Amino acid sequence: MRSLRDGRRHSRPVHRTRGGRAGQAQHHGATRGMAVDLGSSGTRAWVSGYGLVAGSAWDDAAGRPVRRGRIVDAESCGRMLGHLADSVLGEDRHGSVIVLSHPVLAGPEHRDLAHELLAALGPSGAVVLSSARAAAAYAGPRDGGPLLVVDMGAELTEVTLLVDGAVADARQAETGLSDLEPEALPAELARTVLDMITSMWRQDKHGAVRGALRKGPVLTGGGALHPGVPDRLALCLGTPVRPADDPSTAVVRGAGLILDSVLRRAGAGTVSVRPGRLR
Repeated sequence: MRSLRDGRRHSRPVHRTRGGRAGQAQHHGATRGMAVDLGSSGTRAWVSGYGLVAGSAWDDAAGRPVRRGRIVDAESCGRMLGHLADSVLGEDRHGSVIVLSHPVLAGPEHRDLAHELLAALGPSGAVVLSSARAAAAYAGPRDGGPLLVVDMGAELTEVTLLVDGAVADARQAETGLSDLEPEALPAELARTVLDMITSMWRQDKHGAVRGALRKGPVLTGGGALHPGVPDRLALCLGTPVRPADDPSTAVVRGAGLILDSVLRRAGAGTVSVRPGRLR
């Protein structure tokens, strides 16, 4: 298990129109953008002014360019992001913003590589932010204060403590849905999450974890959809849990909300966003 204190099938995306037919997203105005969630099982994207577009799964035969939440094949990721940007933003990226989410404990090397990949696409602005911040923007309460985000993905499980929107602590286990047998999955996943929250509780000197548990942890990722997982977690934690609406897309939807906020502030002119300011 890693903590914040440690120092720290590849196909072209298919875009669906509001009428349900495949096609290219249409945009109007000078300011455009997209948000991307590069996951271990595939990629999802949100297009400003349009919404969620269909994602793509990595081709296991070709090798996954993202493993355990980290980019391991920058060339393949760059190519995929280029195809996606061409489809939804066009060749002229002037006035556009791209938001990319990453695991909370991905580390500086991964974040730097993500910045380089976005810069190569030529947008006017780029934002790299943690998946927990993105998930909270979509599924978290609006009253501020402490919040626990439990993200249970294909190859990673993360628990993040946010206090007033900032990352206060985090734990990560390099175990996900693809590592567990279906019959054992609810119990094993709940045990992993409980161990991480217990570790955070023991090091919490200000009661933030206790306050977040009273609210109920927000559950995201495919694990939140698995039968038995939310109930098992609630039983183990002794508190209600709150699965996000459509938990497998909560991160990219939240990144899309943050993107839309950036674009609203920027207006119709050239967007300039300093990367790395959002954790």
